[in-house]
Amino acid sequence: MASFNLTPSDPSTFILTGILGLETAHIWISIPFSTFYLIGLLGNSILLMVVSKEQTLHKPMYLLLSMLALTEIIASSTVLPRALCIFWFNWKGITLDGCLTQMFLLHSGSVMHSAILVAMAFDRYVAICNPLRYATILTNARIAMLGLVGLIRAVLFVMPLPLLLSRQPFCANRLIPHTYCDHMAVAKLSCGDITVNKIYGLVIVFLILGFDLTLISLSYSLIIKAVLRIPSKKAHQKALNTCSAHICVMLMAYPLFLFSTLTYRFGQGIAPHFHIIVANLYYLLLPMLNPIVYGVKTKELREKMVKYSCRV
Repeated sequence: MASFNLTPSDPSTFILTGILGLETAHIWISIPFSTFYLIGLLGNSILLMVVSKEQTLHKPMYLLLSMLALTEIIASSTVLPRALCIFWFNWKGITLDGCLTQMFLLHSGSVMHSAILVAMAFDRYVAICNPLRYATILTNARIAMLGLVGLIRAVLFVMPLPLLLSRQPFCANRLIPHTYCDHMAVAKLSCGDITVNKIYGLVIVFLILGFDLTLISLSYSLIIKAVLRIPSKKAHQKALNTCSAHICVMLMAYPLFLFSTLTYRFGQGIAPHFHIIVANLYYLLLPMLNPIVYGVKTKELREKMVKYSCRV
């Protein structure tokens, strides 16, 4: 236990404090956090299993859903075990290399998550605006290529964050006021100039997310334009219903991410415990809700997931 319960005086170690101001409630907070994680892990695992086993689901939309599920499993599994070590055993120490690795996995996962949402918006655009060419435009090979491009983009854009921090000198105070190694939370502990870190972090937020949201908005503006040309109201409802799950996921994902990211820079008046809880919910609540949302909204997937759930 001593190897985990390191002190700030260790030059290679940071200390994750957990949820500031709510230390006495850590055990109670761990209950909903663990529940969200287990439900999300189960739901996404069933989704991955169903899509892999059912040949009828080897389609672009479900392959994108599988990418989203895998990304969320990795992200939530990177956050919760470390948080539970703090909540249950008071094991707060984390090495610099461990901290930078966790940071890279979490932030690259967020960028990858956004790329998948863009691909899903494009998928819905083709399905509604060019339904006759859907099978030829969005082949499984092209979906795999989109996923690979999104992964490469995430790695290339996020890798500089831990590299820049690895060259920074850190002060004696190595207390990270969080349950995980967020980029700005670690950067603020440096005794050196972190101007480049701040600027580059904002560039990622506004350049990548701004670009992704622009593409998503363009896709949906074209979808709405195409739907309005359809005279039948029933056809309107059917077309828009195919987008409802994706819209719900975006409305949950982007506000939570932007709040947790920008609070370090512009949210000095926000209580630390509220910020930390919201940041954790981004990695725990979304993985729990996404399979539920898509399971409810997508009949074909719902039927298959129910069949495999009953077997389990």
